Amino acid sequence: NDRILPDLAAFRDATLTLADTAAETCAPEVLRPVWNAAFDAWMPVSFLRLGPAEDEGRILAIAFWPDPKGIGARQQRQLLQSQDPVVGDPAGFAERSVALRGFFALERLLYPTEPLTGDYPCALIRATAADLARMAAEIDQGWRDDFARTLLSAGQPGNARYLTEAEAKQALYTQLMTGFEFTADQRLGRPLGTFERPRPERAEARASARSLRNVELSLQSLLAFGEALAGPLPETRTDVAQALTAATALKDPDFSDFAQPQGHVRAEALLGLVRAAQDSAGAEVGAALGVEVGFNSADGD
Repeated sequence: NDRILPDLAAFRDATLTLADTAAETCAPEVLRPVWNAAFDAWMPVSFLRLGPAEDEGRILAIAFWPDPKGIGARQQRQLLQSQDPVVGDPAGFAERSVALRGFFALERLLYPTEPLTGDYPCALIRATAADLARMAAEIDQGWRDDFARTLLSAGQPGNARYLTEAEAKQALYTQLMTGFEFTADQRLGRPLGTFERPRPERAEARASARSLRNVELSLQSLLAFGEALAGPLPETRTDVAQALTAATALKDPDFSDFAQPQGHVRAEALLGLVRAAQDSAGAEVGAALGVEVGFNSADGD
């Protein structure tokens, strides 16, 4: 009630604003700030990989990243070249590949590497924004109609998903810890690479220069979620504050400086601070809830 439902509603509203704005104009200079606002609203719920977010692959379609093989870009180029009429069919577009949809598909359209011409890119922007808003609304509604009650009624007769209250607590704790892990391993670890071979081109949302912002927002969101779960977390709060201070000091919005020795060293230090915050959260929240990390959908097979 304090975090998940309000944050889902904010995400729903931000994506609806994006879709409504796209319906009026496809001008990148108008859509970029609205897209960024929607991305900001995504961060506090992006690590909740359970329930309605998992259904129909929504969480992958909302944010298909990492994409090491460039599947999304390739499929989008094919769509632009063929001018597939699926952009006029919301139900058909919703059935297309998750790599072709969501925030990163819109990023490629709003921050293109080469100019987009003709009417089709606009139609694709509108279809992608509307699809994103639909998924956000479905996740929000799914929580309000059913999944929130499923979590809160854990261990009660008729609840076949969570047979004990501890299982529901473990599920939420696992989302928290997986969120920290994703920020450390993917948002920072992937572009960091090694000292001999840094990979800044792998940074999340690099074209829109919000790679660092996503790290900062994720840390803030994870701390808030952890405290909603377990109450005050003094060690975690201290560690997150230190990580945020280090992140701000980078002054490197798209992680380009990771390729430079000094920037790489500072980034490694930030990664260490994020891992320290992860460890503190694991200890403090786990002890408060009396649970350990369980399986998460992000673990794969």
